[in-house]
Amino acid sequence: MPDCVVSGDDERPGFAVGGKTFVFFRGPRKDAVDPETGERYQDVIAFHVESEADKQALCLDESTPFFTTPHWNGYNAVLLLGRDIGRLSHGELREIIQDAWLARAPKRKAAAWRAGSLG
Repeated sequence: MPDCVVSGDDERPGFAVGGKTFVFFRGPRKDAVDPETGERYQDVIAFHVESEADKQALCLDESTPFFTTPHWNGYNAVLLLGRDIGRLSHGELREIIQDAWLARAPKRKAAAWRAGSLG
């Protein structure tokens, strides 16, 4: 994606545009645990979405691996376990990343990208 800045480290990178992170690899937290083992997930990836409606559509669709936790209530992002990334096609992965970028990019930059005059 155009003007993407990578931050973080090799283990937990984050990707930003216009100073706003749109995808990042999150460290283990007590709000995201394996229901079978009780262990904290080590491989959570967060993707920003445009709206609560988009978030709910992804999280409630049982055909997708996206989820949320109470910690993310009121925050326009969905979570994905890294181990489940293979459940998405390349096209689906590209779309979620592009949508995350568009949700966080400056309005003019997003409009230019949609118009095809960027990247």
